[in-house]
Amino acid sequence: MHLFSWLWRIAITLNMLLGAAVPFVSAAPFSAPQDEVLLKITGNITISNSGAELHLDREQLMAIDPRIVETRTPWTDGVSRFDGPLLRSVLEAAGAQGDRIRVQALNDYTVEIPLSDLQRYDVILALEQDGVPLEVRELGPVFVLYPFDEYPELFNKAVRHRSVWHVIAVEVP
Repeated sequence: MHLFSWLWRIAITLNMLLGAAVPFVSAAPFSAPQDEVLLKITGNITISNSGAELHLDREQLMAIDPRIVETRTPWTDGVSRFDGPLLRSVLEAAGAQGDRIRVQALNDYTVEIPLSDLQRYDVILALEQDGVPLEVRELGPVFVLYPFDEYPELFNKAVRHRSVWHVIAVEVP
């Protein structure tokens, strides 16, 4: 009986410790990136890991709802396979709140994308093309990619301008 009582107390103590840890884990699901930061998310977000910003490396990005989009683009030859996280899922993981985002490229090109685009289409942050990580000399390291072949109406000037490559930051104004 004494052994049972001792084991019961240990079980209750462990349960309390694990229960206390759950809110901590859910309040800060992203640790600091271990590798090169590929994307910074700023603005109206509730999850951060670097001051008020969320910094994500390749591994962290690929862990958020990874998708494959096979499509032609106005900038590539033929159909390519692009891998990367669903952009709306990345924003959800950051706790983003708003109706649009502002995407910034390495060359300071900036464009606004309505969140309605991300709800209507499975837009990804492409990190790989045909199994190879996107490099800066190509469209990388991060490329906002719409599923062009799935929705022919996306082949228009507005969406081409929203399909930013060399992405370094997303702001939720």
